[in-house]
Amino acid sequence: MAETVQIKGIREGLLISVAEGDWPAAEKDLLSELDRQKDFLHGAKLILDVNGHGINAATMGRLRDQISDQGLSLWGVLSRSPLTERSAQAMGLATRIHQAEAREEEQAAEGLPAGAEAVLVRRTLRSGASIVHAGHVTLIGDLNPGAEIIAGGDVVVWGRLRGLVHAGAAGDEGAVVCALDLAPTQLRIASHIAIPPQEREEPSPEIAFVRDGQVVAEPWVPGMTIK
Repeated sequence: MAETVQIKGIREGLLISVAEGDWPAAEKDLLSELDRQKDFLHGAKLILDVNGHGINAATMGRLRDQISDQGLSLWGVLSRSPLTERSAQAMGLATRIHQAEAREEEQAAEGLPAGAEAVLVRRTLRSGASIVHAGHVTLIGDLNPGAEIIAGGDVVVWGRLRGLVHAGAAGDEGAVVCALDLAPTQLRIASHIAIPPQEREEPSPEIAFVRDGQVVAEPWVPGMTIK
């Protein structure tokens, strides 16, 4: 990830923060990072925090169009600059996320890292369904063929995993995928792609992780450690 761009999950969606400095250079890094992670970001509500950068209406409109050209949607823009705030408001973009700010203050009081939320889903995901989340995802139910989970952290499926899963989508090679029945159409961890076996034994709980640059799967048992 570019050093000038950081992505984290909040209640409203994904917060993308751009560091201070020269705006043309920061904008270039931003668009490059969005293009690199567009599969992970697809379908998420994007909120851009440009800190103190002053962005006029014409530049804001161009930025929104460039983000849209990547198949992404900009929902809000946060900034300490009145100019940037006015430009965003003129385009109908949100400029406040009170719920997320309150949640981050609550996390800080609890000693948790801001944006480190996990999501728990209790249902079967059928073909066409998609979950995109910057943190961990736990699904209590099945992931059917044609459905997908894209997570910045780990993915746990308390059921049959038959669809597409991408864990560690922001580049975390330490992410894992666990399921009671691990038979994905595609399984990715960070930039590594697993090749599902042609023949399978009797279904049993398994955990997939990266070892020596390859995705491997082993029996998922209580108290196990990954080496």
